[in-house]
Amino acid sequence: MTKAYHLNCVEIVKPFYPVVCGHCLLVQDNGKLILVDTGIGLLDCLDPIGRIGQQMIDEVGYRFDESRTAVRQIEKMGLSPDLVTDCIISHLDNDHIGGLADFLNARVHMAAEEFANYDSGNPRYLKTPLLHHPAINTYERSDLRWFGFEARKINMNSNVEIFLIPLFGHTFGHCGVALKIHKKWIFYVADAYYMRVELTDINHPVSELAMAKADDNRSRITTLDKIRKLTNDHPEMEVFCYHDISEFDN
Repeated sequence: MTKAYHLNCVEIVKPFYPVVCGHCLLVQDNGKLILVDTGIGLLDCLDPIGRIGQQMIDEVGYRFDESRTAVRQIEKMGLSPDLVTDCIISHLDNDHIGGLADFLNARVHMAAEEFANYDSGNPRYLKTPLLHHPAINTYERSDLRWFGFEARKINMNSNVEIFLIPLFGHTFGHCGVALKIHKKWIFYVADAYYMRVELTDINHPVSELAMAKADDNRSRITTLDKIRKLTNDHPEMEVFCYHDISEFDN
């Protein structure tokens, strides 16, 4: 039996802005668990200044609550965190991977370009989330296509079809994740947009933040155009990002 659960593993609070979430997916598949992004982790909650730093905490607006971590939510569901065999990562910003260290035996999957970007010394990345030296699988460019997007099939033993979908721009190796569960596609687009309104209002003020945070803003805009077309052509598909609390609540 395959099930997908939506977890909110981040809380960001800034004055005059809506509360920001960290919308992760947990897939239960034949006795094992697969996480799509991990959110803030237990170690981040126990030592936020040591792991993240006061400056970033203040700039971002992180709120730390151990019960919000993926590991604690999995335990609350009556499942063992030891069942998490794989973590599929959209990109290596710390709010997406802080929880990796809570799953020491999990293999980590990401685009080759993203790991190279991290390894290049790009200052956007923190080193602390990978200090436990997890096993990492990286995925190179592929000729496979998924609804017009390049698709890189995740190499794991699973009943679920899972692909990394390059959505470059936010980072040089940023990817979405497409999953086929019970004959229906779910498309997680991570930080390709921050708020769904960006798909309908190209002049929304949040676009200024998205531009400022992008490694390659031109690619970010191209990616957003492709997602916009997909949602228009396939309104039946479940598409969601990482930070929009209204999508998570729905």
